[in-house]
Amino acid sequence: MTPDVPLVCITPHISPWPAVFHVKPPFKMSLRSRYSRICHDAFRRPSIYANVSQITRKATPAWQTCRSVASTPNAQKVLFPGALNSEFTDTLEVLRPSNNKAIPTYRVLDQYGEVINKEIGVETEDGEALELYKNMVCLSIMDLIMFEAQRQGRLSFYMVSAGEEGIAIGSASALNPTDVIFCQYRETGVYMQRGFTLDQFMNQLFANTKDIGLGRNMPVHYGTEKLHIHTISSTLATQIPHAAGAAYALKMQNMTQSPDAEKRIVVCYFGEGAASEGDFHAALNIAATRQVPAVFVCRNNGYAISTPTSDQYRGDGIASRGAGYGIPTLRVDGNDIFAVRRATKQARKLALENDGQPVLIEMMAYRVGHHSTSDDSFAYRQKIEVEDWKRRDNPITRLRKWLEGRNLWDEDKERELRSRKRKEVLSAFDRAEKLKKPAIKNAFADVWEDLTEEQRSHVEEMRDILKRYPKEYDVDHHEGGVESLDELLAKKS
Repeated sequence: MTPDVPLVCITPHISPWPAVFHVKPPFKMSLRSRYSRICHDAFRRPSIYANVSQITRKATPAWQTCRSVASTPNAQKVLFPGALNSEFTDTLEVLRPSNNKAIPTYRVLDQYGEVINKEIGVETEDGEALELYKNMVCLSIMDLIMFEAQRQGRLSFYMVSAGEEGIAIGSASALNPTDVIFCQYRETGVYMQRGFTLDQFMNQLFANTKDIGLGRNMPVHYGTEKLHIHTISSTLATQIPHAAGAAYALKMQNMTQSPDAEKRIVVCYFGEGAASEGDFHAALNIAATRQVPAVFVCRNNGYAISTPTSDQYRGDGIASRGAGYGIPTLRVDGNDIFAVRRATKQARKLALENDGQPVLIEMMAYRVGHHSTSDDSFAYRQKIEVEDWKRRDNPITRLRKWLEGRNLWDEDKERELRSRKRKEVLSAFDRAEKLKKPAIKNAFADVWEDLTEEQRSHVEEMRDILKRYPKEYDVDHHEGGVESLDELLAKKS
């Protein structure tokens, strides 16, 4: 980790790409080569389109325009459509990644809460920093309570965010409220920062009548149209290609709406384990080739459930893959909420340049908690390793040190905050636990506008079973009981 490195974005088109071996090197010539003259216009991007039909007609990728250009005897650069920026060379040299320096990790604060570059500072007002800290503490307290509730059998499943609170809350605070978000399952802080209430969290976790998803998802799979966050899916990495597609839709929307209208981007969160899935590669490739306004945020916390990063990849993390797909890339210290905020703001700005482009941010962290309540991480890692990370560095402690250094926080305020937040979480917990489950009819509703004949037969069969075996199937804890199925069947198709 490089403590004093400036915020540098790896921009693939200006990186030193490998040269192409050539038996007889061409003679020296002006940089204004025939390639430059022929392809100059092909690389220019129109800034505004009158309508969607013009997008397809005008925004032809440069490599498609130049694919018919042949190499000339005195060419200095490759004119093959597959590698337009590569220079010829007569030296056969193997590109060895191990010879290159690792991509640096950007940070604003050191682990003691001290600002590294005091001229730039943290670019965050004191009041906002306090709110960010309070949200991180609230998230941590909710995680502890819900983890214990699952162990008591009062909840079926839960996932904590310990060690990664700064990534979720910090990045969400740097986005526009209308930006569209796709989460994985450890982004509870994103929801909290955007305004998802404790009652909404608890209603979803207990799948009660007030659950926005009507009990159709397992716990921690939140979703809210109001806050522009798509519902979480259990299947790993599926949200990444969905995000790329949504970003392409926003690209067309941004380019056809009024110039004064606010432009939006898509932000997609995932872990480094999800980056091992094929969906990750397909999504980044199409995002790059279509140049969509998307920011892909990878939480690299060191473990994909029980698989450490040493068994996941050999290269330089996930950030190195961004350059391979031609995507501007950043690597950031995820324990530094100010670095996370600055990098996210920069990424959002880049994503909207030139009518849109994807950006990849790798947020470095350490997963302090178990993968989920179904996991025992001490079966594959030493407890002392986890305790060392807790003691040495984490996002909450680092921000608290910064606040205390500015006389904005002390032990009395900490004690009062934790006591108050604990009461708020427990109150929401108590309210949600007492509510009934959603009506059984919700298992069939909202698939089609009207019930199909096949669905109707399924509903009738379930109603018959529930009525014949009331002792085996006690549905009184569901709103409306078995009668809700009668209501569904009574609706005219």
